Parts: sequence; structure tokens; C-alpha cells
Amino acid sequence: MKIEKVSDTITKVFFDNKKELILVGTAHVSQDSVAEVSNLIETEKPDRLCIELDDGRLKSKTNKKTWDETDLIKVFKEGKAFLLLGNTALASYQKRIGLATGVAPGSELLSAYKIAKEKEIPISLCDRNIQITLQRAWRLSNFWNKVKLLGSLISSAFSKEKVTAEELEELKKNDTLQQMLKEMAKELPGAKKALIDERDTYLATNIYLAPGEKKLAAIGAGHAGGILQNLERLEKGEQKTDLSDISVLPPKSKASALAGWIIPLLIVGLIVFGAYRNGWQQGLRMFLYWAATNASFTFLFAILANAHPLNWLVAAITAPISVLSPVLGVGIFTGVAETRLRRPTIKDYEALGDDSLKLKGWFKNKILHALVVFFMTSIGSILGTFVGFPVLLNLMS
Repeated sequence: MKIEKVSDTITKVFFDNKKELILVGTAHVSQDSVAEVSNLIETEKPDRLCIELDDGRLKSKTNKKTWDETDLIKVFKEGKAFLLLGNTALASYQKRIGLATGVAPGSELLSAYKIAKEKEIPISLCDRNIQITLQRAWRLSNFWNKVKLLGSLISSAFSKEKVTAEELEELKKNDTLQQMLKEMAKELPGAKKALIDERDTYLATNIYLAPGEKKLAAIGAGHAGGILQNLERLEKGEQKTDLSDISVLPPKSKASALAGWIIPLLIVGLIVFGAYRNGWQQGLRMFLYWAATNASFTFLFAILANAHPLNWLVAAITAPISVLSPVLGVGIFTGVAETRLRRPTIKDYEALGDDSLKLKGWFKNKILHALVVFFMTSIGSILGTFVGFPVLLNLMS
């Protein structure tokens, strides 16, 4: 296999079987990337186009009515609200940069798709399902890294920092990207593995297996280096082409399953020990004080989130119950309640993208607001739980 670097963004790969691949690394909100991909299709005349999209993302870019497929209550009940919150914050960040540069996120991929359709060039969607990717990133991260990942996404969504077109072009350069990926690997190893490393393998394998004598692959610049490394291993037979192990959610480890029981067992253990030591009345008193502490914090955060007044009560009542369960979270109850009490309208779905760009929009839009209530009450319950421990210890002494 021979690799020929044409420019900072274009690399040609010549395989031993005489097949050729043109790999173009893009910035998803760059006008230059849109033009570059379009020009390459015109000049190189590939017999297959491989793009960094999956079926779901392609539908979201070509079908403006995919919003009505979102069942918000189902999202809360299935415990996917944190994923939806992170995905929305990421989409908001990309849209904000797109507005600053005048290019919608992924325009170069959509443009390439449309040109290929017009010219009847076969297309391969080579990326992994975005939901699997996000869920694997979440599952592979520990609690602290989940907090950092979600915090980073949310802060990026509301950042006032301006990103220029020149800075975006700089981000496509390999040395800049590699430094960023090293930092990500150090700070968020689980997220980096799922978002970058596994997708490099997934994309490279699908590009490698796609039929065609001269293929053009349009991918995000951050994946170019990893894809080339994977292609070399595939060509040498050092890497399998079976992607089944990274196409599903990883099973929860025993340690992770046990971790969910630690806090409930600690709380129950302290209360039982207090009852054994000082009598059942003291045990009951300890439980009521702890429950009141947890409920108060969650109640306060429900108010701060501007939840429906009835949802304040839902938060206070369900918070202590949720903490004692390893599978339930107070956010599930408050998220579902907020959605039922203030039902989203078609207008909320249609304005979702624009409203997510402004802090005010997250409280105005009923879909986004339900996510805010979910998040804030979850934080309130966590704080109430940890503040409750000293209360229990003090009553036990």
C-alpha cells in the first residue's frame, strides 16, 4: 500500500490490488471544505463515494420532519436523557459555529451526497450509528469523566467565544489535530475511545470493504490519521474486518453494577446501625432527617429550574426514593412529569435548533426545559445525598 499526501486535507492511497482511495479530511462547518469535496468529485470522477454519515444522521439532514419521531417521555423512561442533553448541546455548539461561518454543520457531506446522487455515483454510508457512539462514550466513561464530558458540551453550547473561518482551517492541520486528540485522550479517555478511536476503525473498515476501483472518502479531518493507520493494518491482514464488537453497547462491568448499590447500602446501613444502637425511634428520626435533606435540595433545584409547581412536589417526594434505588433517578420522574404538565407543541420541535443557541431558549422551549428540569433536579438530589451523610453521622453520634 502506498500513501501519497497531496495537501493538508487530501491524501491518496494506492492499494496492492491497484485500487485507489482519495481521502479528504474536512471541517464540518467550513465553506472551503464544501467546495473542496465538490471539486474532487468533479475532477477525480470516483466510482464510489464514502461519507462519514450513518442512516440516522443522513435522514436528519435530508428530512426536516424527523423531530416528530422523538418520544421525550420514552427518552426519560429509558434513561437516555443525559445522552439527549449531551447530543443537543453538541448540536447547538456546531450550529453556533455554523452561523458564525455561514455554513451549516456537515454541509460538505450533504453536498457530496447530493452531487453523487445527481451523477448516479454509488454511495456508502460508512459511519457508526450516532446513538451507539454516544451510548458507548457514556458507558465507557467513569462518573467523573461523565461530569466533565457533559459539562464541556454544555459550556461549549453557551460559549461566547468567536470561531473564525481561518481558525477552522487551522484545525484541519494534522499537527493541531493530533495535539487536541492527545489532550482529549488524557482528559476523557473513555469518550475519546468511543468518539475517535472506535470510529476510526469503523470508518476505515467500511471504506476498505466498500466496492469500487477509485473511491472518494469524505471524513472529518480529525479521523484522517487514524483511518490511514487502520487501512494499513487492514491491507496487511493485521486487523479483522468484523465490527460486531464495537457495533453494540458494551456490557456493564460487575464493578459498575455494584457501584450503583454503594450509596443506597451506605445510607440504609447507617440508619439500621443507628436504630440498633439507639433504638428504632432514632433510626426513624435519622431516615426522616436524611429524606428531608435530600428532598429539600431537590425541591430547591426544581424551583431554580423553573419547573411546574406540581413538579416541585414530584421532585421532593421521589428524590429520597430514587436515591435508594440503583436503577431509578429523580430526573426520570421530574422529566416525565414536566413533559406531561407542559406538553411540547409542534412549535417547540420546530424551534429546537434555534432555541438551543440561547440560555433563555432552554427555559422557553418545552423540550429543552424538560431536559433542564431533569438535569437540575438530578444535581439537587446528588447534592442532597452527600449533604445528608454528615446529618446521619451527627444523629448517630
